Amino acid sequence: MDILNAFVTLLNFVIIPATAYGAQLALGALGVTLIYGILRFSNFAHGDTMAFGTMVVILCTWGLQGAGITLGPLPTALLALPVGIAITGLLVIGTDRAVYRFYRAKKAKPVIFVIASLGVMFIMNGIVRFIIGVDDQRFADGERFIISARTFRDMTGLEEGLAFRTSQGLTIVVAIIAVVLLFWFLNRTRTGKSMRAFSDNEDLALLSGINPERVVMITWLIVAALATTAGTLYGLDKSFKAFTYFQLLLPIFAAAIVGGLGNPVGAILGGFLIAFSEVGVTYAFRKVVEYLAPGDWQPEGLLQLLSTDYKFAVSFAILLIVLLFRPTGIMKGKSV
Repeated sequence: MDILNAFVTLLNFVIIPATAYGAQLALGALGVTLIYGILRFSNFAHGDTMAFGTMVVILCTWGLQGAGITLGPLPTALLALPVGIAITGLLVIGTDRAVYRFYRAKKAKPVIFVIASLGVMFIMNGIVRFIIGVDDQRFADGERFIISARTFRDMTGLEEGLAFRTSQGLTIVVAIIAVVLLFWFLNRTRTGKSMRAFSDNEDLALLSGINPERVVMITWLIVAALATTAGTLYGLDKSFKAFTYFQLLLPIFAAAIVGGLGNPVGAILGGFLIAFSEVGVTYAFRKVVEYLAPGDWQPEGLLQLLSTDYKFAVSFAILLIVLLFRPTGIMKGKSV
C-alpha cells in the first residue's frame, strides 16, 4: 500500500501537473517554431501574444457569464476561445502588415526582425496591462475536479488522495486535438505542404508559384490559434496575470530550442522535457521517500533540489547546455 501511496503522491504533484504544463509549453513552442521555421526569426512577442489572446477570452467569458451562458461542468472559456483566436489573428496579421512586411520587402537580417518583435512585445504588454490590469484574474468556472482527493480515498482506501483537476484534463485533451489537427494540416492539405516547402527552400517555393504572402498570413493565423489556446489553458490551470506570460517566454523558447527550432515534433518533446525538469527539480520528494523508506526512518530536510522560486532557472540551465553542446536540439532543427 505504501508503494501505491508513493505513486499517487507522484501523480498528484509531479506527473499530472508536469503533463498539463508540458502540453501548455508544447502549444506555445509550436507557435515559436512555426515562426522561426517559416518566417525565419525568433518572435519575442509570442508570450504577450498569448497574454492578449487570453485577455480577449477572459473578457468574452465574463460577458457570457454575466448573460447567464455557461457550458455546465466545462469552463465557459471554451465558448469564448474562438472569439479570442479570431481577434488575436486579426492583431498578429495587422502587426505583420504594419511592422514585419516592411522588413521582409527590404530583405532585412533576422536580427532586425528580432529587435522589431521586442518593440511589438512591449506594446502588446502595455495594451494588455492597460485593458485588464496587472492583478491576478480568475475566469475558470464549471466543475473544479474530474476526481477529488476525498472521492479517490473513499474509492481506493488509500491514505493518499488523487486530485485530478478539470483544467488539467482539459489541457491534455485540447492539446492532443490541436496537435493532431496541426500535423494533419501540415502534412495532408495543399496549404500545409506549401508552408513546409516555403520553410525548406524559399527560393524554390517561389519558383513553384507559391504565394509567399498567403503562406505568411496562414502562418500567423495558426500561431494566433496556438498562442490563444495555450494561454487560455494556462490561465484556466493557474490564473491570468500579464507579467506571468512575459516570464513564460523563457521556458517556451527553451522548449522550442531544446526540441529543435523549426521542428514541430521537437517543440512538443521539448515542452514536456522542460516541464518535467522544472517540476521534478523543484518538488520536495520527502513525502514520497517516507512512504518507500523501511520502518520508521524519515529523511532529513525536504529532499528538494531547488526552491520553486528558481523554476525558470531550470529552463535557463537546460537551454544553456543545449546551446553549448547541441545547438540543433534533440530533433536536429535549425541551429541557433
